[in-house]
Amino acid sequence: MKKSVFISLSFFSMSTSSFAQFTHGTTGLLNMPTADMQRDKTFMLGSGFLEHHATPTRWFYNTYNYYLNITFLPWLEVSYDMTLFKSMENDRYAPGNWVPSTYGKFVNQDRHFSVRLRALKEGQLWKYMPAIVVACNDITTSNAGADDGSGYKTVESTGNGFWNRYYIAATKHINFYGELGLHLAYVYNNRDDYPLNGPCIGVNYHPAFHRPLNFMAEYDSKSINIGLGYSLWKEHINFIGELNRCKYPSVGIYFKVFQK
Repeated sequence: MKKSVFISLSFFSMSTSSFAQFTHGTTGLLNMPTADMQRDKTFMLGSGFLEHHATPTRWFYNTYNYYLNITFLPWLEVSYDMTLFKSMENDRYAPGNWVPSTYGKFVNQDRHFSVRLRALKEGQLWKYMPAIVVACNDITTSNAGADDGSGYKTVESTGNGFWNRYYIAATKHINFYGELGLHLAYVYNNRDDYPLNGPCIGVNYHPAFHRPLNFMAEYDSKSINIGLGYSLWKEHINFIGELNRCKYPSVGIYFKVFQK
């Protein structure tokens, strides 16, 4: 009996999916990064409604995003994320840029690339070793706005780079009537408007009684957030919801295709 339970839990652990972090278009929890990786040759296409507390300060209004994500090597994930800009009369970040007839409408978008590299697999060097990932969101940026006093600074330059963050993350999974994920990370950038420089800690849980469910809680270096993910159809159609600061809702959906 004990042996059969162990085999069942081990199979559950191996077959548990990694959920997308819809706020950034990468793999992770809600806002904090993790060392989880998608399986090799995974393609994801997703979109979300972002309540403004879940975004950098450039978005002082609610917005939407959409993204493409591919893991074409077992240790490399690349994503391209687009976040919509709305034309606002009182936009202090882009004064005079918007035409009055477009006020209140979505008219442009921010674009950024993210890259995640897995340095070590879980259990690679010893049994209880966590997985380790190093990564960057918004890894490239232009110098737009560098000379206008806007102060939109990234670690290496000035420019847009609103989603910029560098990080290192560690993840360990344990069997506990399902699968419990333990996550620790450190995020950093040097922006004036949205600085990130601190530790993150989070957990997620796939219950044994219903594997498609994923309960999440995190401290993302700025706020405490809770959320829920659900895989509707064999990991191909997935929903995710977040309460940023435990009260501001954002939701997303993404489609996943992978090689079995």
